[in-house]
Amino acid sequence: MIFMHKIKVAVIGTGYLGSIHAKIYQQLPNCQLVAVCDVNPNRLEQVCQDLKICGVIDYRELIGKVDAVSICVPTSLHFKVACDFLTAGIPCLVEKPFTKTLSEADILIRIARRKKTILAVGHVERYNSAFTACQKYFQQPYFIECHRLSPFTHRSLDIGVVLDLMIHDIDICLGLVRLPLRRIEAIGVNVLTSYEDIANARLHFDNGCIANLTASRISDETVRKIRIFLKNAYISLDYKNQHAFLYQKKSQTQITKTILPIEKDQPLEKELSAFVYAVATKTKPLVTGEIARQALAVALSIRDQIWRKLKKF
Repeated sequence: MIFMHKIKVAVIGTGYLGSIHAKIYQQLPNCQLVAVCDVNPNRLEQVCQDLKICGVIDYRELIGKVDAVSICVPTSLHFKVACDFLTAGIPCLVEKPFTKTLSEADILIRIARRKKTILAVGHVERYNSAFTACQKYFQQPYFIECHRLSPFTHRSLDIGVVLDLMIHDIDICLGLVRLPLRRIEAIGVNVLTSYEDIANARLHFDNGCIANLTASRISDETVRKIRIFLKNAYISLDYKNQHAFLYQKKSQTQITKTILPIEKDQPLEKELSAFVYAVATKTKPLVTGEIARQALAVALSIRDQIWRKLKKF
């Protein structure tokens, strides 16, 4: 769909992820990247040179000059930056994790409602082709197993692995089961940072479904996999390589394997394109502040349980 006017967008925070946001926005046909913002002048200058775009150090200079923003600053700054833009009625895409606390999330949700403006949160796996290709098969999962492992990247060091990585799978599991949680069990350890670097959690849902989630940011390799066990079948997804397989029981002794067709693409590009579309059409984004708050609440519960156990040791 071609819009009558291009959506003017800015990116706040030009670190690893913010710079990617900016590059993608420049390529979207219905979007005009107006500026990027960063408090680090050296980093800002480099990104501005690479993209041939204007830059500002104070994000507040952009209020009234843009139609929407991507907020890619450290998690501790999400609330303040999003609060200022939402209060001005400017739609925001806030990268995950949504905020540091539930009270911050609640305030942003209330402001967005009051101003009747869009608040989206960057849970990018919702846009992964491996996931979307399998959605029609998702019906009452009995067991879900997730592995999200990465080498140490020296990024997102203001949060632990639960809010950094595991929260993606928390969001997916909550979206798949769509029932209240009965119990959460969690354990983890810190190795290289003062936050948890490895974590495991078991989510017990009201219908008996259990989700087992493992996340690490000090692994040898990058793994992004999820298996969803259904009645007489299970689905295996590889987010990283965008592969999906369906295993089905055909008889008492036979299981068939089907390769599900996937058109490989860039999930982040789909996410940003969907955000621009939501802004232009004033429609609800796929991951709203309310949805992101649910994942945040579970992630914080997991994190806090991990640290209560570590303190006992």
